[in-house]
Amino acid sequence: MLREPVGVVGQIVPWNFPLMFTSWKMGPALAAGNTVVMKPAEITPLSSLRIAELMAEVGFPPGVVNIVPGYGATAGDHLAHHLDVQKIAFTGSTPVGRRIVEASAGNLKRVQLELGGKGANIVYPDADLEAALHGSAFAIFHNQGQACIAGSRLLLHESIADEFLAGFVELAKSIKVGNPLEPGTEMGPLTSPQHRDRVLSYVKIARDEGGEIMTGGEVPDDPALARGNYVLPTVVRAEPKSAVAREEVFGPFVTVIPFRDDEEVIEFANGVEYGLGGGLWTTNLNRAHRVARQLHTGMVWINSYKRVSPGSPFGGVGNSGYGREMGFEAMHEYTDTKSVWVNVDAQIPNWLSRSGDGEGGGDT
Repeated sequence: MLREPVGVVGQIVPWNFPLMFTSWKMGPALAAGNTVVMKPAEITPLSSLRIAELMAEVGFPPGVVNIVPGYGATAGDHLAHHLDVQKIAFTGSTPVGRRIVEASAGNLKRVQLELGGKGANIVYPDADLEAALHGSAFAIFHNQGQACIAGSRLLLHESIADEFLAGFVELAKSIKVGNPLEPGTEMGPLTSPQHRDRVLSYVKIARDEGGEIMTGGEVPDDPALARGNYVLPTVVRAEPKSAVAREEVFGPFVTVIPFRDDEEVIEFANGVEYGLGGGLWTTNLNRAHRVARQLHTGMVWINSYKRVSPGSPFGGVGNSGYGREMGFEAMHEYTDTKSVWVNVDAQIPNWLSRSGDGEGGGDT
């Protein structure tokens, strides 16, 4: 069996981790022997362009790595439709992922999708609650919540919900929001004014649905920050079927939902269209493994959240996409399998029975 490079690979990366996603996608594609045409997000192209410059400086041949900045509706769409591109690897929203699948029909190109998420972060009463408190804050507020694997639904067992939530709200209030270049800043701005406004629109949606804004839901009081793209860490208590509990907000916005037992929490956790990541906090290993199997996700964290390793596959199921980044699975994503059969000394009988004298049949 041989593994051969797919060929020309188109890669479309998002704005939330531009440097990381450039390396995640480009590394295995090149290691497998492919050439790459990458379209970075239109608002964060500089990281990818600089990497390409450095690669040229160290001797990558011309044409192996190609960076094509542009808008998704033009550059991205052209890449997805192009008949000379054998694969598209895309990280971004689920609606755009669907359009890429449709565009791939022209040459039946391979598609790898890492799409949206609405991660359920479950806290049981037997958990190390201090660790769960800080781990849950990291799960949603790291990178301003702009992560597909963010723990954006905090599911708390009803016996510890009020106590845990009180501590969590205080922790959220204590996060220092400010200029990311200043020492001591713990949470910076969102990526654009448009995205800030989108995140804030979910605060109104939550209120309209009867949700309770427990903290945040607005821009900072500091005039300098209020003019930027900042949103305070936001904690909302809402019903499991509300829009803020089902739709991806993609910001520092967590929806809190109490639960009674395992059956109910699995129903809540799996009750969204996404299946990227999820996690749980418990000291009961039997429960941990049982719940991990029941969660309809591509990744599960036990007593941690949103921790990744280059050696571990990263990807989702359902409307969170298919295919995997990192690990051996990533190399398989960028190669085709070729079966090669070599007959060394097997005595294979002739398929058609003949006399073996080489003479053709005559008249009878």
